[in-house]
Amino acid sequence: MSNKTKVAFICVHNSCRSQIAEALGKQYGSEVFESYSGGTETKPQINQDAVRLMKQEYGIDMEATQHSKLIDDLPEIDVGITMGCNVQCPFLPSRHREDWGLEDPSGKSDEEFLQVISVIDAKVQELVTRLKHGL
Repeated sequence: MSNKTKVAFICVHNSCRSQIAEALGKQYGSEVFESYSGGTETKPQINQDAVRLMKQEYGIDMEATQHSKLIDDLPEIDVGITMGCNVQCPFLPSRHREDWGLEDPSGKSDEEFLQVISVIDAKVQELVTRLKHGL
């Protein structure tokens, strides 16, 4: 059983921003934390623009290792990070919680999508650093 910190990235549908954060968390933080994502609703598949752009920019195939899942399906977590879901942000018990206030890029241009991915990238890397130093 791992004693690594469990981090969950949460948004309503678990199909775009939280999936990107989970993938980048696995990429950058696997030595520091276990990366999960979830939502209060699910989609039949991960946002296809997110899948395409993550493959293009990082060589990560999110569909190979991830799927849309409910927060109820997650293990007990230590850190809950909401993506910026405004009024209907799901709640998941955790010892630390923060909101990243990200716009949902679904249906927007690749440029807007890549901007959001870039912000998530920076925030995940910063989270790795903070967790290494005890948050």
